[in-house]
Amino acid sequence: MVYKLYRVKGIVRIPPNKFDKPLEEAALEELRNMYEGALTKELGVIVAIADVKIDPLGKIVMGDGATYHNTEFTILAFNPFQKEVVEGEINTIIPQGIFVNLGAQDGFIHISQIADEKIEYDPTRPAFILRESRRMLERGDIVRARIYGVAMMRGKGLRVHMTMRQPLLGKMEWIRRTIEKIKSRK
Repeated sequence: MVYKLYRVKGIVRIPPNKFDKPLEEAALEELRNMYEGALTKELGVIVAIADVKIDPLGKIVMGDGATYHNTEFTILAFNPFQKEVVEGEINTIIPQGIFVNLGAQDGFIHISQIADEKIEYDPTRPAFILRESRRMLERGDIVRARIYGVAMMRGKGLRVHMTMRQPLLGKMEWIRRTIEKIKSRK
């Protein structure tokens, strides 16, 4: 699964300007500010924080007007792994390849990883046209791909590289036709 849930224990700092709010609400706001959108090697991209349980008895540190509370919460993280098969919508087509929306992150399919046949880029649409079969990939098409590379780049975030050059990968319409051909042979 590209998305995973983690149950985490930690300490949350509640600043004095949030003392007028319910403790759970203030803790949720602080945890969201600290973690949502963060990229970690262990968890991936943290998408959401939910289900916060907080100890109402906090500690005050001298010189800091905030309270510190033990807390337990759930993290929803986007954490793709190699060889995972994913589906998504093409949202950008450039001469070098396509970007596929995977939810929290886009994955990239290089032109050489789209199909086993020669491909032409049509900048007027923009689209990719497969020369032999005359099949086409355009923005908005739903595709299935396999992740073959995941990299965390400093300052650039998470990079997800994918391929469609394997059986039953590619545009969903192509996959349906392939399955129908296989079924009709039986």
